[in-house]
Amino acid sequence: MTIQERNAALTKRRWLVLFACCVANLCIGAIYAWSVFAGPMAEHLNGLHGTAMTAADLAIVFSVANGDAFITTISGGWFDNKIGSRKVILIGTLVFGLGFIVSGLATNVFILIVGFSLMCGLGNGFAYVCTISTAVKFFPDKKGLAGGISTASFGISSVIIPPIANVFNEAFGVCLAFIIFGVIIVVLAVLCSLLITTCPDDFVPTGWTPPELTGEVSRVEDKNAKQMLSSGVFYVMLIMLTVGCTLGLMTISEASSVAQTMIGMSTGTAALVVSALALFNTGGRIICGWISDRIGRINTLIAAFVLAIAALTLLYLSGGNKSAVMFCIGICMIGLCYGAFMGVYPGFTSDQFGVKYSSLNYGIMFIGFSAGGIIGPMLMQAMFNGTGSYRPAFLVSMAFAVVGLILAFIYRPLSRRK
Repeated sequence: MTIQERNAALTKRRWLVLFACCVANLCIGAIYAWSVFAGPMAEHLNGLHGTAMTAADLAIVFSVANGDAFITTISGGWFDNKIGSRKVILIGTLVFGLGFIVSGLATNVFILIVGFSLMCGLGNGFAYVCTISTAVKFFPDKKGLAGGISTASFGISSVIIPPIANVFNEAFGVCLAFIIFGVIIVVLAVLCSLLITTCPDDFVPTGWTPPELTGEVSRVEDKNAKQMLSSGVFYVMLIMLTVGCTLGLMTISEASSVAQTMIGMSTGTAALVVSALALFNTGGRIICGWISDRIGRINTLIAAFVLAIAALTLLYLSGGNKSAVMFCIGICMIGLCYGAFMGVYPGFTSDQFGVKYSSLNYGIMFIGFSAGGIIGPMLMQAMFNGTGSYRPAFLVSMAFAVVGLILAFIYRPLSRRK
């Protein structure tokens, strides 16, 4: 088979590969259903041991699951280059599904930590980085759109999975619900692996001419992790991602509490706001990824920082006049901005450092997300504990957005020099 024939076959198959990657991401996105499982699991363990644990006492389980994911986002990228996308995604999703099954068999917190915190957390990172990079590799002509769709499939789990998990909890009990989810994920992992194939480094979709062949831009050099880490551009990009995720997760992590405490919304109304936030977060990944294919990654990120400043201004002002409308507009805009960073960065990383090592490079870049996931929520809670109000936190978030905007303009000359 010639290269042209191979490219033609892969061009026909790539949408199927993208679909399989999205299904895998939907599965591992079930990690965000933890809040639905936490309360019933605490009751289950209380019944076994006569304790009085609450969902808050099990928060460590979810924290560790999120905290250890960065380890396998890096190692998953490395293994992608060694054994191929199909095997990495299969292993990661299988470990994640088995983690759910082990969690369903838990009789104490230690087993729950082994199942959910370690197996689900590590399996999540292992599969996620590879599904995203595979999607981007197969769509060099639509990197932003492919990255947006694949990351959105992960984000939409926070909307789809929790209500299903709640139904399963009520119908079968929390232990059996965990096991059912685990079995479904394991089956889907095997099916998805049959549709996924590793994308060749020199793949060019039929009918598309790479810009470097038309003289519009110079060819992007494939840089390995060591070369990327020696580049000043990498650190500017990493800090931009950290800043973007921090300002987004500061608000997202406490959205319901902010709505009730600062605006005076009821619990039910606050829940609707959180759902709207999740939808804008998901939509932002696809829309901003698609836009970045047309106006450029850095231009899209600059727009996201500017929009974030406007959104945070609305949120700060809404706390003064108790305007629910102003608050809802601001919170949805923040979801859109956060989605922009998640949707644009896979293609952004590939544009800057090439395709060949993009899995490992994006895994390393993903440290920025992990850092934002730690800094944002902790800073939001610290501001509230220190002042008794969430409003000052929005001023701090605005400062982060301004820093990100400055870094975006610093990126331009650094990138041109490279």
